[in-house]
Amino acid sequence: MSAPFATLLLDLTNHDLVLDSNGNIAVATAPYSQAQDVASAIRTVLGEVWYDSTLGIPYFQNILGQRPPVSYLQQQMVNAALTVPGVVSASCVIESFTNRQAVGQVTFTTTSGTTETVAIGS
Repeated sequence: MSAPFATLLLDLTNHDLVLDSNGNIAVATAPYSQAQDVASAIRTVLGEVWYDSTLGIPYFQNILGQRPPVSYLQQQMVNAALTVPGVVSASCVIESFTNRQAVGQVTFTTTSGTTETVAIGS
């Protein structure tokens, strides 16, 4: 990996690996890599990551079928974003939470001072 905060590039549609023009697994670098990692962090279910079962959002335990306050969901997404290396602050806005789907965004700032936004739902 050529730069700090590099990660495997994921396809936007199916969230699967992408190949580069040479047929190798493509790598994303900052700031896109951090945005992709934040997007992955807010989609991770608590306990899903086998090497660190403390990562993730407690979707099954406290969110799905529970009708939590929107503020709880927002805080969980902020906490997940802050687990990404290089992310120093984050905020979450949920614009709507209907039919079991949240729509909004997570905005985060990195150690380099870059601010990026990741969409939730759509």
